[in-house]
Amino acid sequence: MREAVLLDTLKEYFGYERFRPLQKKIIESVFKGKDNLVIMPTGGGKSICYQLPAILLPELTLVISPLIALMKDQVDGLNANGVPAAYLNSSQDEADKQVIFQKIDSKAIKLLYVAPESLQFVDRFLHDGKVSLIAIDEAHCISSWGHDFRPAYTQLGYLKNRFPSTPVLALTATADKATRNDICRQLNIPEAKKHVASFDRKNLSLEVKPGIKRFEQISEFLEQRKKESGIIYCLSRKTTEELAAKLKTKGFKAEAYHAGLDHLERSKIQDDFINDEKQIICATIAFGMGIDKSNIRWVIHYNMPKNLEGYYQEIGRAGRDGLESDTLLFHSYADVIQLQKFASNAKNEEVQLAKLDRMKQYSEALSCRRKILLSYFGEYLQKDCGNCDICRNPPEFFDGTIIAQKALSCIFRLKATEPISAVIDVLRGSQNELIRRNNYEKLRTYGIGKDISWQHWQQYIIQLINLGYVEIAFDRKNNLQLTEQAKKVLFENEKVYLADVKEQKAQIHAEKTSTSSNSLFERLRQLRLKIAREEDIPAYLIFNDAALKDMEKQRPMSDSEFLLINGVGRKKMEDYGYRFIKEIIAFNKEKRENKPKKKVKKGNTLKETLALYKTGLSTEEIARERGVSLNTIITHLLKLYDEGEEIDLHQFIPGSDLNSIKKAKQELENPTGLRTYYEHFEEAIPYESIKIGLKILEKE
Repeated sequence: MREAVLLDTLKEYFGYERFRPLQKKIIESVFKGKDNLVIMPTGGGKSICYQLPAILLPELTLVISPLIALMKDQVDGLNANGVPAAYLNSSQDEADKQVIFQKIDSKAIKLLYVAPESLQFVDRFLHDGKVSLIAIDEAHCISSWGHDFRPAYTQLGYLKNRFPSTPVLALTATADKATRNDICRQLNIPEAKKHVASFDRKNLSLEVKPGIKRFEQISEFLEQRKKESGIIYCLSRKTTEELAAKLKTKGFKAEAYHAGLDHLERSKIQDDFINDEKQIICATIAFGMGIDKSNIRWVIHYNMPKNLEGYYQEIGRAGRDGLESDTLLFHSYADVIQLQKFASNAKNEEVQLAKLDRMKQYSEALSCRRKILLSYFGEYLQKDCGNCDICRNPPEFFDGTIIAQKALSCIFRLKATEPISAVIDVLRGSQNELIRRNNYEKLRTYGIGKDISWQHWQQYIIQLINLGYVEIAFDRKNNLQLTEQAKKVLFENEKVYLADVKEQKAQIHAEKTSTSSNSLFERLRQLRLKIAREEDIPAYLIFNDAALKDMEKQRPMSDSEFLLINGVGRKKMEDYGYRFIKEIIAFNKEKRENKPKKKVKKGNTLKETLALYKTGLSTEEIARERGVSLNTIITHLLKLYDEGEEIDLHQFIPGSDLNSIKKAKQELENPTGLRTYYEHFEEAIPYESIKIGLKILEKE
């Protein structure tokens, strides 16, 4: 398939000018009839890897997906983009299914989403030559090594046997090496090319906090995000309901969501969240939301997840549009104990406990969290990320040898017969039933740590566990016991440095600012919501937040300029372009009429641009000030440059881009059209930069 056709299809139906990393390579492999396994993080663009080929392939593309809600989301999004798609599952009545069967027979749809349990419904259509591509989403569900094993997926291995010439594309957001190999084995695609994208979601901030006064911390967090959507994951159904109820009393639009609710109630709650009627969902971790909502701005874990795969997939629901988003994880010793109980009931208990241990290490880490997270998936980050709580607010270390000796001595005198809570009670000199029943008040270590709070003792002992001086005997009621390493502290005066756990305000939240209610972005957001309600579809299916931000920055005034917005395809331009352009023009007019007169010489529009340029404003700031598009300002500056004005065009283009344009000009034999250059650079250099570069070269 020619690259120009792929790029035109990408822009026409999905609104993007260029492919993300690996997408083009995967799509080209599909057209060659090859099997592929795609490991790409949530929001990384997995779905385009099969949706775009489906548009161009002659027959049906069959998509296996485990969640009804996710199917509906994807189909709604495709239909909004002008791609005929449908889904088939057990929730539909016979009449609905017959309509879909007729569409399949008449080739009226390009993609059909089916749950693995519903494959028998379409069995009569699955003939050799009738299916061009089989895409298996959430492919980790087939493996017991994965974090979300689903027995229904194990039947999917027959598809490759039945259709040996049809390419199979397996996709998942999270899978370690063992899971990747198991997916290929069970799907009978041993020769599949494995494509592993970077797991580094730079737009997600990472923060972890001890589970102390969680509700107060969550309330403070949400007060700064009143207009934003988010999910709070909890460990139990009861917690989701209690937390949602408490948030409602504080005035937040929150609902609980878990598998114990009636199906209709769940559907309504999810629809309200997708359509921005409700902003907060408190959901059980075990019950995946399965939604494709792009404008989720934050994810909170009320409890620690059971493994890093699940955690990474869940935080990946935030910021799918690429805009800055926050994640916050609370963890506690009680969470660990509860998750250990869950793991003990699993068939692969040893694996689950090992993965839980890695999750625990991440939660209690004192170094860059993104480094730890990426290394788990086999990716090395050379520098600290700068966008996690540890990087933003590094802990201070102090000589904690005395504290360590007190704790280790207490564990020794308790003869490794008590868990962390009892050890802390002895250190703090508590007077409870446990102490009295066991005569622990007679121990020499009783009360020697009463000057340190219970919570701080808990954190210090956890650090001692991570440092290797203490370990938890999971097989003996989680009692603490000393390691050989502890003897060096108790008897050889080895120094122990602990991180200060004093309360610190998280800088990550202090920097958060709410969007102005009078901004263009907010005006466009309200227009989007109005259209969404008129059409009864989720707002983000019209345009995601990133597209609205781009409109705010570029301020398109025509159809051609509107098409240049990232995320705007031709159908969406035809459906919505007029109303959004009209809103942008109205906003610009209001701003011009309401702003105080500036001391700029009266004259033509070029002189106004020149006067603002001489004040030192950037091109984006001039465009905003004048209420015109960035492209218009670039055109003004180029004309002024031609007229002999002192315009330094070099400041608007990197030297490397200018050199590339100079080289391309010679190689392409000085073409007249900008698009020739644009395609030559594979869209890596924007049109504006090409125009500026050619103007500089023209004068030289």
